[in-house]
Amino acid sequence: MNQKPSIQIENLGISFRLPTEQIRSTKDFFILATQRKIQINTFWALRHVTFNLEQGGSLGVMGRNGAGKSTLLKAIARVLTPKEGRVVIRGKVFPMLELGAGFVMDLTGHENIYLYGNILGLSNQLITELYDSIVDFSELGDFIHAPLRSYSSGMVARLAFATATAVQPDILLADEILSVGDKNFQDKCMERMTNYLNNGTTIVFVSHSAESVKKICKQGLWLDGGTIKMTGSAEEVAEAYAAS
Repeated sequence: MNQKPSIQIENLGISFRLPTEQIRSTKDFFILATQRKIQINTFWALRHVTFNLEQGGSLGVMGRNGAGKSTLLKAIARVLTPKEGRVVIRGKVFPMLELGAGFVMDLTGHENIYLYGNILGLSNQLITELYDSIVDFSELGDFIHAPLRSYSSGMVARLAFATATAVQPDILLADEILSVGDKNFQDKCMERMTNYLNNGTTIVFVSHSAESVKKICKQGLWLDGGTIKMTGSAEEVAEAYAAS
């Protein structure tokens, strides 16, 4: 009996209602609303998107800014509700949509490990067991006891990745995680993701880097204007996107 896909996307459509006028404040909004002068347009961030990803599969999603890549990840993570179609997920999802999202900048790195771990569904006991390995992987050293507001964006990214990947997830959603940090840390991230893939994790990886997609993923998907422009092997799609 064939195993059902980890991720099943059927005719997915995500839309947003946007006012045609520029509204500078809440006060302006209510004045215009009272006068019935607000016109709303429907913007489709994604439409007619269909694909399956088997357990242990790896999909690289590419496209220009505004193509719908992050919206797709948010739909898979159930942050956004489809207007059309459906999203079926089989397994626990660990989303890394914006590295550091969910962190509190006034808390220390130590405190944010527990906060972020809890958001991802990890118990305090498990986080304590994993704590040393998280700090070691992040390479933050004594900075782990400093507030996040003193971190660079690369340091925040290190802590977020180290925490989110401390345990092997069923499904990992990764949005531009290799765009920050030095090459050595990027290589560590790639190695960890590859190891998880080899052990059955399903990965959806968003990146502008054709080389990163080819290294991590077997399948590719190119989004353009919220619709699928091309699917195929990661190498074929990445090279076509890079050539565009």
